Amino acid sequence: MRVASLTFNPFQENTYIVFDETKECIIFDPGCYDETEKMRLVNFIEQEGLKPIRLINTHCHIDHVLGNRFVAEKYNLGLEIHRGELPVLESTVSYGAFFGLTVEPSPEPSLFLEEGDMVTFGNSELEVLFTPGHSPASISFFSKKDNILIAGDVLFYLSIGRTDLPGGNHAMLIKSIREKILPLGDEVIVYSGHGPKTNIGFERMNNPFLK
Repeated sequence: MRVASLTFNPFQENTYIVFDETKECIIFDPGCYDETEKMRLVNFIEQEGLKPIRLINTHCHIDHVLGNRFVAEKYNLGLEIHRGELPVLESTVSYGAFFGLTVEPSPEPSLFLEEGDMVTFGNSELEVLFTPGHSPASISFFSKKDNILIAGDVLFYLSIGRTDLPGGNHAMLIKSIREKILPLGDEVIVYSGHGPKTNIGFERMNNPFLK
């Protein structure tokens, strides 16, 4: 399993394309906002010869969904989220106006993911983990075989997701990290929604929010 990262939009959000030797791929959190960013995503997919088969949001804050409609229409994909993120998704147009951004309304979800679901593509699979706190129903995606975690905005390099946005809960976020993420194993590589990748062992020892 390979993970490619493209950083998009004024919030510097990481969009992830996860793929394997079959060239089937999942697009996580497409944050591509303008035409240049959309073409960067398309060009990467074409250069790698990939076939997008799923579109998934780890959570539905504006910076993670700006490209939802473009990706859904470009590759004829249904959107997959946790049901608890619907109110967040539905607020993105008005929230964008607050930041002076014109936001294309996201398509409605076609599938709701729950904890324990297995998300499959090619010869690979990712387990859905329910990791709320940064947002009401954030989900993370774990490959035990490849020691990979697509974590959204739950855990960052030396930091954690902010909890001052609507639906955020600091105590719940810490609980999610301690009970769902840290037990996965120190060697697991964490791909976060912003900033560089990290690993669980490093964060366990060094993250000031987990002391």
